Amino acid sequence: MSVPIVVTGLGAVSPLGAGIEANWRRLIAGESGIVANTRFDTAGWKCGIAGLVPSIADDADGFDPERCMDARDRRRNDLFIQYAMAAAAEALDQAGWHPQDPTQRARTATQIGTGVGGVPAITAASELVRTEGPRRLSPFVVPSFLPNLAAGQVSIRFGFNGPAGSPTTACAASAQAIGDAMRLIRSGEADIALCGGAEGCVDPVAIGGFTAAKALSFGYNDDPQRASRPFDADHDGFVLSEGAAMLVIERLDHAERRGARPLAVLSGYGTTTDAHHVTAGWPDGREAARAMEIAIAMAGIEAAEIGYVNAHATSTPVGDAAELAALARVLGEARGRVPISSTKSATGHMLGAAGAIEAVFSVLALRDNTLPPSLNIARPMAEAEGFDLISDGARSAPVDHVLSNAFGFGGVNAALVFSRYS
Repeated sequence: MSVPIVVTGLGAVSPLGAGIEANWRRLIAGESGIVANTRFDTAGWKCGIAGLVPSIADDADGFDPERCMDARDRRRNDLFIQYAMAAAAEALDQAGWHPQDPTQRARTATQIGTGVGGVPAITAASELVRTEGPRRLSPFVVPSFLPNLAAGQVSIRFGFNGPAGSPTTACAASAQAIGDAMRLIRSGEADIALCGGAEGCVDPVAIGGFTAAKALSFGYNDDPQRASRPFDADHDGFVLSEGAAMLVIERLDHAERRGARPLAVLSGYGTTTDAHHVTAGWPDGREAARAMEIAIAMAGIEAAEIGYVNAHATSTPVGDAAELAALARVLGEARGRVPISSTKSATGHMLGAAGAIEAVFSVLALRDNTLPPSLNIARPMAEAEGFDLISDGARSAPVDHVLSNAFGFGGVNAALVFSRYS
């Protein structure tokens, strides 16, 4: 049997705030990070809301860019890289992993996914070329937006020489980054890994594009906190959000040798592809279900032993229904006994960082025996009948195994299982 892989560090920047404890406190309290979109002028736009990371200037628990990069580096790196750096620093500090030994650095992997990378930097560069010509472009413009540069800049900052990667599998990217890191450790290519995802694309191109695709909510512009409503009959699309989340994972024996405290076990991972449609999964959830089944089998448990599901559910009618169909396949008769929630109701959809922030919340649910709620389920959708949706506030409950799902455009499905460390 392979050595267990444990989680020893967590970091997060989201619309709920900067830092693990601020995020968790606000999530459990039923707070929402969805606000009016002030990132650009949305007058005349269908969608006027977003999940924006709060600034330290406005919120004591907000994001302080000066803590993660100096002014010169901030100018050279788009927002998703800045968020990644902040979440990485927090996770590494909690894990107590700042190796100076060359061998330890060579055995440290960096896997940070993103859905779209630096779209704002691309948009700004395109406008600069249009208005002032290409000679005005900075030599740092391309590195500022390349999707792999979150992993690249983080590995440079902390001196990690092990394998670096950046899955760009849309909204499954960071769940796959965690799974890829797990595989690197299992294969013996690394002893420890920093893994997760980052996104920072609340800009006109992203908002406009997702609006054109009829994917975004625009029925709650006057009441943003009600807009993200997974599993509710009145959901009308997702809320585009931003942020980053990171985990430090390592072999248990590696953690024990250095005296690190495991927070949970990363016990299972499964991934599949729908091969069906660019933006929609199979209505019956067949391949999403298979990803979950692979993860549960790797964890060495039965589906009925799952104590909580952090669903991918984004608040789109088609996607939410397909995930419920998949969960019905996987859980069978146990579906009414397994609590389910979607924390996107509080954070919005962080695209390539969604799987990682939800993995963080899954670990915290195990740590505290507290299950975070879904907000805004006033009238459950018909397909939710028979499921135990956590809709009336956070729930205290003993839990030993958590399933966390992430699905992305292109038909990518990823599922993670986290288990109690004891």
